[in-house]
Amino acid sequence: MTIPARVHFCWIGTSLPWAYVFAILSAAERSGLPEIILHHTDVLDDGAELRALQDASGVRLSRIDSLACLAEAGGALGVGNGLAALFQALASPVMRTDVLRAAILYLQGGIYLDLDTVTTSSLRPLLDTPQFVGSEFIVWPQSVRASRSPLVWARHLALDVMRKVLRRLPHGWKAFRRVEKFYFRGVNNAVMGAEAGSPLFRAYLQAMLKVPPARYTEAYALGPDLLQAVVDRYEADDLVIQDPQVFYPLPPRISELWFRIDPGARLNAVLSAETLVVHWYASVRTKSRVALINPQYVREHRSHQLYSALVCSCISSLPEAA
Repeated sequence: MTIPARVHFCWIGTSLPWAYVFAILSAAERSGLPEIILHHTDVLDDGAELRALQDASGVRLSRIDSLACLAEAGGALGVGNGLAALFQALASPVMRTDVLRAAILYLQGGIYLDLDTVTTSSLRPLLDTPQFVGSEFIVWPQSVRASRSPLVWARHLALDVMRKVLRRLPHGWKAFRRVEKFYFRGVNNAVMGAEAGSPLFRAYLQAMLKVPPARYTEAYALGPDLLQAVVDRYEADDLVIQDPQVFYPLPPRISELWFRIDPGARLNAVLSAETLVVHWYASVRTKSRVALINPQYVREHRSHQLYSALVCSCISSLPEAA
């Protein structure tokens, strides 16, 4: 095994919602890895959510000094305080996490998971490679958004309309799988892993420093857009790009179906034997659902909602909400 047997999560803020607690608890129970670390920049609010993490076997809460971490990574890269300065220049917590997660992987190695995930199976098979990222099916990669070709835009507008129609259908994910081959298969930084000192993450961090400040307000400028560009330029043969079903069994927008109330929904029909992690995209239209989710919610909805069924299947003993 080349990637260290540990999982990293990052959180900027004091209040950690239950949905994100479930991400950590599922990794502790299902990943098969002995060390699950939540790197948090602030003192976490006391409550049932924090106590559930403190009581979980294998979970370590680690208060991180972001600037010190980034200064260390900058020193290793030979860029001084460049990463720390970049972090301070960013207003978005999401973009700050883009920088922090890459620095943690570069310094420590391991597997990084976003908090809008649920781990479904052992992650040990992912350790047998120096570095990996996952891919997903999307409509609007940066290369298309920057295109001036009417034909390119017409094609992707048609794909966008098709996706919008399918996400409204009760079992639209089934129909999407018949047309997914027409969509762009791009990389995402919600699930990725590497050994310490990884050349891919070295290149990724260095590329972050070349992004012009005018793009610091663009949602994906330091995340999937930049990672895609780095992966496209990467020439070594030690990078594995995992297929979409491994981490992203339902793609963006279609992922709303995780939260659809549907008594006929069957979790085993959505997941495949290859699925190790489910990324359910809190950043895409389902964000409002996060406030509703707690242990009682998933118990009550597990028979007629895919997300609740997923959580209940991956965490054998749900904590109490109070």
